[in-house]
Amino acid sequence: MPIPESFLDQLNDRLDIVDVVSAYVPLKKRGANHWGLCPFHHEKTPSFSVNESKQIFHCFGCGKGGGAITFVMEMENLSFPDAVRKLADQAGLAVPEEDPADGRWRERRKRILELNKEAARFYRETLFRPEGAAVRAYIRDERRISPKFSARFGLGAAPDSWDALIKAMAEKGYDKADLIDAGLAAAGKSGGIYDKFRNRLMLPVIDARGDVIGFTSRVMDDSAPKYLNTPETSVFKKRSVLYGLNYAKNTKRPNFILVEGNIDVITMHQAGFDNTVATMGTALTEEHIRILGKYTGELVICLDNDAAGEDATQRAIALLKNADVAVKVLRLPRRRTEDGQLVKQDPDDYIKYHGPEAFEGLLERSVNSVEYRLAALEGQFDLKRDDQRAGFLQAAAEVVAALGSPVEREIYAGRAAETAGVSREAVLDEVERLRSRKRRQSKKDEERRSLTPARQIQPKERDLRYTDVRSALAEEGVLRVVLLDGDFFTRLDDLAPEDFSSPLLGKAYGIMRQRWREGRRLSLSALEGECSPAEIGQISAILQKPQPRNTAQAALEDFKQTILAQKSRKNINSAQDLAALRDALKQKKGMGG
Repeated sequence: MPIPESFLDQLNDRLDIVDVVSAYVPLKKRGANHWGLCPFHHEKTPSFSVNESKQIFHCFGCGKGGGAITFVMEMENLSFPDAVRKLADQAGLAVPEEDPADGRWRERRKRILELNKEAARFYRETLFRPEGAAVRAYIRDERRISPKFSARFGLGAAPDSWDALIKAMAEKGYDKADLIDAGLAAAGKSGGIYDKFRNRLMLPVIDARGDVIGFTSRVMDDSAPKYLNTPETSVFKKRSVLYGLNYAKNTKRPNFILVEGNIDVITMHQAGFDNTVATMGTALTEEHIRILGKYTGELVICLDNDAAGEDATQRAIALLKNADVAVKVLRLPRRRTEDGQLVKQDPDDYIKYHGPEAFEGLLERSVNSVEYRLAALEGQFDLKRDDQRAGFLQAAAEVVAALGSPVEREIYAGRAAETAGVSREAVLDEVERLRSRKRRQSKKDEERRSLTPARQIQPKERDLRYTDVRSALAEEGVLRVVLLDGDFFTRLDDLAPEDFSSPLLGKAYGIMRQRWREGRRLSLSALEGECSPAEIGQISAILQKPQPRNTAQAALEDFKQTILAQKSRKNINSAQDLAALRDALKQKKGMGG
């Protein structure tokens, strides 16, 4: 492990998971556990539990669970070592020297960040040289970005050269491997390298900590691709990057605005909307939403008013449905050109033609997600035709039926009815019919699931699914018993980790057995450095099931015999193997199994 296990034990001894979690989530003591609303998914009734005696948390809704370190990893989007450092600092402990391999990785990451900063300086300096003239003109004349905001966002120019950056960075001490690792250069067929970005407007991508983690760019000629980002690197992950967040996080406005283009972000900030961010050419992700939730309680989606923008908006609304971030949608009107054509506008266009005050008015009139969806449906139907009105009302009723609040259903059923020219009661009747149908279907699904208990037993994560449910249930039982009291390992000399059918449970068993042999404390937190958050969540779910101490010994013997019998069944290759299995089953039966 990069961080010594002895230090992790010391840290976990200092931590109280109730205190750690309470810094993020209000908890109330109820029975043996503390309860609160889960910070990882939207819920109205608390299903998030913290067990002080076991020092674990678990959400019965989304399935996340683990110890204090895993909780901080999930909440702060940190790596395991970084979460340990954060908690160690809070506990007044100094983290010991890292493993050399981990130290090299950290130094490598630091070097890439330093290289990115040097590259940003090079591109910025190039902007003011003769080779940056075309980019300067584009920034000034076409995009109308002021020198102040050009400097604020670090805009630069990549020269039309195959190796200008390579040569400049070589003078700074960076080699071929550095440039490839940072995504600033690509390998050629002859074994050499060439500049990744050439003849482009360069926009550094800066994270919330102020580090240059990559670049986005726009070409200055007709070559493709028109827009180009840094490829995935150890510091640049598109799924979790929000362009402009380094400034938006300090906004005094009550919300964030999500737009499509990086240059739109700069234009919006220049116009006074310093709460604007954009993804890096990707759809909104769960990681984006987690980050947004740290800085704002409301997101205004302002994507292009075309088919692609509408689809992206609908997907974002669906993704944000269960998030703790309220959603509004700002639809930019189309602009009529001099020849009478209606064309779409992005925020950059709208502010150029209409000004910041007009955009502020649109922002104030932005609608919530339900209003937006109903308006979008209205545009898909010709409400002058009866069959089209019926189609609109059916689709609108589907939207309204999904609302949890009766008051909201009453309001939006009335809106849909008014739009189509029918009575509110007619729409509410259709809404109730749909909700009744959904309840009947849910009941059928629940009954179907209850008839297939194996499905209920299986972990939610596909990668952790059990291949032998009977053995896996016994393996779960073994873990519960040994975590209840490590001395039960004295009865498990003949049960090895490789006897387990589940790789995860076998790994957990092996780690716990080794710690017991070394005289160290057994707890879920001991697995956090060895298992992923998803694996820890699965084990925490296993530990939620009760295991009375007075029946633990008998249960353990039964669990062990089941595991060994299931393994024997898989290894039957001869009559002798079959006879051995029969003997094992007889032994188990004689012990009350």
